[in-house]
Amino acid sequence: MHTAAVELPHICFPPFVILSTQVREATKAGSEHGSREKQHRRRKGPGAVVVLVAGRPGDRQEAAAAASKPPKELRASRLRPGRDGARSRRLLRRLALVLPARGKEQRVGMDVVAPEMEKHEAAEGDMESSDPALAAGPREHELEPVGRWQDDLTVRGMVAALLIGCIYTVIVMRMSLTTGLVPTLNVSAALLSFLALRGWTSLLDRFGIVSRPFTPQENTIVQTCGVACYTIAFAGGFGSTLLGLNKKTYELAGDSVANGPGSYKEPGIGWMTAFLFSCCFGGLLTLIPLRQVLVVDYKLTYPSGTATAVLINGFHTTQGDKNSKKQIRGFLKYFGGSFIWSFFQWFYTGGDACGFVQFPTFGLKAWKQTFFFDFSMTYVGAGMICPHIVNVSTLLGAILSYGILYPLISKNKGDWYPATVKESSMKSLYGYKAFICIALILGDGLYQFVKIISITFKGMYRQFSRKYINNRAKNMDNTVSLEDMQRDEVFKRGHLPAWMAYSGYAVLSVVAAITTPIMFRQVKWYYIVIAYVVAPMLGFANSYGTGLTDINMGYNYGKIRLFVFAGWAGRDNGVVAGLVTGTCVKQLVLISADLMHDFKTGYLTKTSPRSMMVAQAIGTVMGCILAPLTFMLFYKAFDIGNPDGYWKAPYALIYRNMAILGVEGFSVLPKYCLALSGGFFAFAALLSIARDVMPHRYSKYVPIPMAMAVPFLVGGSFAIDMCVGSLVVFVWNKINKKEAGFMVPAVASGLICGDGIWTFPSSILAIAKIKPPICMQFTPAP
Repeated sequence: MHTAAVELPHICFPPFVILSTQVREATKAGSEHGSREKQHRRRKGPGAVVVLVAGRPGDRQEAAAAASKPPKELRASRLRPGRDGARSRRLLRRLALVLPARGKEQRVGMDVVAPEMEKHEAAEGDMESSDPALAAGPREHELEPVGRWQDDLTVRGMVAALLIGCIYTVIVMRMSLTTGLVPTLNVSAALLSFLALRGWTSLLDRFGIVSRPFTPQENTIVQTCGVACYTIAFAGGFGSTLLGLNKKTYELAGDSVANGPGSYKEPGIGWMTAFLFSCCFGGLLTLIPLRQVLVVDYKLTYPSGTATAVLINGFHTTQGDKNSKKQIRGFLKYFGGSFIWSFFQWFYTGGDACGFVQFPTFGLKAWKQTFFFDFSMTYVGAGMICPHIVNVSTLLGAILSYGILYPLISKNKGDWYPATVKESSMKSLYGYKAFICIALILGDGLYQFVKIISITFKGMYRQFSRKYINNRAKNMDNTVSLEDMQRDEVFKRGHLPAWMAYSGYAVLSVVAAITTPIMFRQVKWYYIVIAYVVAPMLGFANSYGTGLTDINMGYNYGKIRLFVFAGWAGRDNGVVAGLVTGTCVKQLVLISADLMHDFKTGYLTKTSPRSMMVAQAIGTVMGCILAPLTFMLFYKAFDIGNPDGYWKAPYALIYRNMAILGVEGFSVLPKYCLALSGGFFAFAALLSIARDVMPHRYSKYVPIPMAMAVPFLVGGSFAIDMCVGSLVVFVWNKINKKEAGFMVPAVASGLICGDGIWTFPSSILAIAKIKPPICMQFTPAP
């Protein structure tokens, strides 16, 4: 029989001697900024006894005596207590140790916590082990001390977040106003926040200036704040519902009973900013009291939040630090190249349909059907970020629409739609384009809605069922680790009181109910009250479903409320009421689910929820100011909403037509549009069902209807751009998969940011009436 006694430094609370028989590993935790925390492992034969003693140096004799006892006499014995009982109880809640015993992990109390141990190390000396071999064990699974939540909020972090928010607000606004397709940029934002602060600290080090360490928690705060800022650019409806209120979209929607003369409102910085402030902050408070349930108790995965946390934690390792230097160089290289290329292209766009953006890559006939590569580095970078199936789905949608369907419909001009009406009219070919696109979106969206609701209720039933609770309690007893306990403690410690969240939400709902009818006379105050009442229920269902599937259904909830309020408000007020209240519900539901993603990231990076809430609020304030300013800059500089131009903003017309459809029904559709729309609605639902019921080896090749729908209205050029990005990633993975794994996000971010940033100076030049000197066009040979 072998025994080992290990002494741990003194902590001022009652320590324990923890004894375990027939174990093969013993774990000891200490601290010195994370580096003194050690996990010593020693192989022992069957029947070995390991004694862990936590106490004062004077307790050495008692430890040795305990180690010499026979196994049957070994018991967990209480040693001499310290003086500070209050701190003892606080620290005890934080601590746990996993000891593998008899094939299972058992949780036992462990009186060790990193921040407090630092205070005693000077007096107590370095940790010593009575077994030299055990003391020489490897340092593994080191835990970093967690400081105050205020320490994560730094001036440099907020400056970096503002910079990232500005850059991505411009990028997202450009995407919203061109194709309306915005990929998930959270990973890119996390990378950029890391590169910005790592570059800043490295620069200070070169000049010999001491700066505070850059931690994963600060990285998480910067990413959260930046994402909250640019989220307003697409959640606010600038490329969809709010733009759908303007006069140009009203004219494109055509003559109808619901589309009356008073059913439009021109964009303005003042009312847009006020509307955002009245609606966006409610989403931050909707589910605050339930964050513990969703993230910790239910242990929902929130895949995007988890992926971002894994990325951030990976950055702050030795290998991550080595890779970051390559990522910084790669980002700067492709950022500069993309910016210079966009600047070079500008010189050749001195007229309509000019420049490289109209380059007939596959010939003039294909160019007329929108099949060409337009050299947009933004969408090449987006294609590198998006999964291959998304990019291929957009290309298939372009082929099906502009390659097959629309040429066939055009041949029936005069029968299927009036020959004397412009093709841009909703009574003409454009009506088919818009409503078939809507049918695909609704078919996929309705199926996903039903599926997510079913999964949500099924999961909630399992959570509350007695059998599941018993099994989960048993699993928790067997698998709680020190790191998980520290995460739980940090997450619980930084809570926002429920009464504060409820009262804040009530105040915001009253403010919105008062201010929104002032801005929009068609919207009644009780519409907003009802929207705020149903939003928490919809938000919980959406957040739960998002945690399981990573699909944020905020847009679909907004569409449903749009139809409901448009039909309720009636013929004269329905369009404006539907668009405004749909936007309000969408913001409340979508932002609350995004917040849960961020909480999951913070949970895994041990970031205080309180600091994350502050970062979210600061980022939302930034977004409510930056987004309207950026939108109005684009709106004044470019021809936004022109279906034949570059800035098509397709979703503005789509959402307005949805509101008209909610008021008038199917009578607004062209002759055979209802039959075609019904067919594509069923087609989208069947594709979505097939993706879920088929085996994964087959379902991964089934196209995504929502991605297919976008080129039905905007054409195929952007789909080709994204497929080029997908091809680059595919080839890179074949050549060097390891390098591609960490370099693709950096290169894609550089391409997106370089091209996106050029949009800002080009819009300034357009407002100043400075036009490019050359118009490069292509015509058939004589």
